[in-house]
Amino acid sequence: MSEPLPSGDRPEEEAAVQDAEFVPEPTLPEPVRQRITSLTAAALPGLGADEIPVALRRVARFAPNRRARLGGREIAAQLAGDPLFRQRISTRALEDAGDLGTAVASGMAPAAADPVEVAALAYLARPDGWRDLIDNAGQAVQAEADSAAVAGQLRAAEHRAARAEHDRAVAKVEADKLRDELARVREELGQLREEARTATRALRETQAAQKRASDLLATEKGRASRVAADHDAELRRLKTRLAEAEALAATGKQSAKDARAADDARLWLLVETIGQAASGLRRELALGPSDKMPADFVADKSAERPGSPERSRARAQDTDDPGRLDQLLQLPRAHLVVDGYNVTKRGFADMSLEQQRKRLITGLGGIAAQTGDEVTVVFDGAERVHGLPPAPRGVRVLFSRKGDTADELIRQLVRAEPAGRPIVVISSDREVADGVRRHGAYPMGADSLLRRLARS
Repeated sequence: MSEPLPSGDRPEEEAAVQDAEFVPEPTLPEPVRQRITSLTAAALPGLGADEIPVALRRVARFAPNRRARLGGREIAAQLAGDPLFRQRISTRALEDAGDLGTAVASGMAPAAADPVEVAALAYLARPDGWRDLIDNAGQAVQAEADSAAVAGQLRAAEHRAARAEHDRAVAKVEADKLRDELARVREELGQLREEARTATRALRETQAAQKRASDLLATEKGRASRVAADHDAELRRLKTRLAEAEALAATGKQSAKDARAADDARLWLLVETIGQAASGLRRELALGPSDKMPADFVADKSAERPGSPERSRARAQDTDDPGRLDQLLQLPRAHLVVDGYNVTKRGFADMSLEQQRKRLITGLGGIAAQTGDEVTVVFDGAERVHGLPPAPRGVRVLFSRKGDTADELIRQLVRAEPAGRPIVVISSDREVADGVRRHGAYPMGADSLLRRLARS
């Protein structure tokens, strides 16, 4: 491939092209047009950036197998409207063609050369008589197309002749088959005629048997009518007995209803008696509503009780199903006790301790508002802070004494509750779970509360 012309020679080259006479573009045969596009696409990378027209700079960056296919329209338009660009492309195309390019540049076409290649080079170089070379290429292409069409017609005619011969052979075979089939049908027809005569005799015998059966049927119909009359009489008797049984059943239902009403009255009287007895016992013992819950007394004494030493912690094997937690919180007068840092360090470990406490207490406030249950959250006192914001309504926040653990404070809260009250303890510490379970509480893993908070 030749080097780009020096920048000092380009003005003369451009002037020479601009002075050339512009002639109308010829009509190119499709193979010639495609070959011109291929030659131009192959020569584009060899041009300098300033030698490539602006419209083709994007096409020049395409892969080699895509330039001619995707940029064919832009290449054809640029070759037709930009003589300088066409001359640059022709220079490289003629050099790449070797002797054939030299011959075409001199206006000659070797006899053995491909007419499409000659026409493409002639279009780009445009020597004297280049239009004749393109016309000769078009005639050669048309002749090849005509020859191909004639050859195709000959092949089609030969195919039709072979098909006709095959059809004749098939028709002959089919005719032989039809003759054999006709003989077989005639034979079957004779057999059918004999079978028809036999069937006629059987039909006469069947008709006689049918007449005898009709007579017997009439006799049986009379007998069936008598039996149906007897059945109707029996049915009427049964309906009468059914009506009597329904009357008895209605009487039994009324009796059962009256008995149930009496039982309900006795049950109401018993419940009323128990209620009045409880009210009387409350008056006798002078029991009034308390402004403190059992957990409040544990909270008041938590600073005075000695704490137990720090224990190794292991994950409790209790369920972490938030649905089970919802079921427990629906029990009447339930008390939810939460091991604070055990929950926050599993769910919000990336936050500071203050943010962990705030997020957990806020979430527990939502649960307290939704369920109306008593909620107590316990934190280890080693990180006790002062000036905490007020806890949400229904949530009690406790800190263990410094040197003690929240585990012992949780067990004190559970032991302080009366037997029978549902207490739910949230902690993934195995020792805490085992300890509160022995006192009748329901231990749940920390993940159950985290999932419940995430769902709120």
